[in-house]
Amino acid sequence: MTKKELALEEDVDVEPEGKTGLAKPEDEKADSTGEETEELESVAKAPEAPEAPRLEEGEEEEIEIVEEKFYDLNLRRIWTAPREKRTPRAVRYVRQYAAQRMKTDDVSLSEETNSLLWKRGISKPPRKIRIRVVKDKEGKVIVFPGEGK
Repeated sequence: MTKKELALEEDVDVEPEGKTGLAKPEDEKADSTGEETEELESVAKAPEAPEAPRLEEGEEEEIEIVEEKFYDLNLRRIWTAPREKRTPRAVRYVRQYAAQRMKTDDVSLSEETNSLLWKRGISKPPRKIRIRVVKDKEGKVIVFPGEGK
């Protein structure tokens, strides 16, 4: 006989295997373990960050534009990088270029620009792109795709 079968013969009140084996709430043990788990859950939960306000379809976030410029970037030099590092390098290059031109370090790429760079994968970024660089009154710079290419 196996240990399971012996245990089943000895203990008549054994729960089936699908059960978790937790004590019933009627027992004193259950009350203390329930309190302990509640304490652990409250400690383990991190404070949730407030959600950003959601925009409805067709609405765009308004940015007070202080400066706006268009650039045609030739990404030819990116292709000298190893195959699996080209698109990440292109992203860094676009950020650096925008930061240099707009004289700030707070640069972010829009989703459209990021998807434009990543459209063909990690090893084949575009050779040339046109970007629109926008600076708001707080000094933040956002890079959007420009018209054309």
